[in-house]
Amino acid sequence: MNPPDLIAPGYAVPPHHGHAARTGGARLLIGLAVGLTLLFVVAPLLYIFVRAFSQGWQVYADNILNPATLHAIWLTSLVAVIVVPLNVAFGIAAAWAVAKHRFPGRGILVTMIEIPFSISPIIAGICYLLLYGRQGLLGPWLQAADLQVMFALPGIVLVTMFVTAPFVAREVLPLMQAQGTDQEQAAVTLGASGWQVFRRVTLPNIRWALLYGAVLCTARAVGEFGGVSVVSGNIRGQTNTLPLHVELLFNDLNAVGAFAAASTLTVIALVALVIKTALEARR
Repeated sequence: MNPPDLIAPGYAVPPHHGHAARTGGARLLIGLAVGLTLLFVVAPLLYIFVRAFSQGWQVYADNILNPATLHAIWLTSLVAVIVVPLNVAFGIAAAWAVAKHRFPGRGILVTMIEIPFSISPIIAGICYLLLYGRQGLLGPWLQAADLQVMFALPGIVLVTMFVTAPFVAREVLPLMQAQGTDQEQAAVTLGASGWQVFRRVTLPNIRWALLYGAVLCTARAVGEFGGVSVVSGNIRGQTNTLPLHVELLFNDLNAVGAFAAASTLTVIALVALVIKTALEARR
């Protein structure tokens, strides 16, 4: 017997409002999400560009082309160029070791990879300062060898590497674990060398996750402030990266220059976001 036959004659079926209620609730949540995004994300970004161009294009260009600002942009780019490839290599090696091999301390290695997410970058900077600084544990040896780590490029690179270390490994590791080792073992059985297995089997399978992690690592390296502020000394025209330069300009009461420099960071972040979205679609 069909369900309509069970309805008594003359009985009116009440209208079903569940779908309408769900639609109304969904619209409310979507509207709330869009409104909060506009208020807390889009509005501040637009305000940066409004303030940066508040005195005209020429003033904006003069602030961007200022030698101190250009040096900060160059130093930030140099740090990213050094840090990202190193972290890509570290992420691949760590993920390969954890996903493809079983060894004592494997769980500890996974935990250590996650440590930079749990420690404040400022604390990391202080640790490096106590280790490599002039009065630090290795300070006398470094001074005797005429090597300067703190308040120079090496210190900035080291603390940025620490802060950004997990990004590539976190993206690559789950994919490697899901893929298992069958394809690599088959390639070895067919006579492939270790490098051939990695280049022709492993790397093609993780390329999108690897690029995704590299983009996240780049964005984080460019925007790092806390740890770099401790180990760099924030010396104008020498060791101040772009985020530190923004703070210096604000302290100098040059708000337009600070927002101009901040707009450069914002453009980098937006480019990284577009690339990240494209890679997510490919994945």
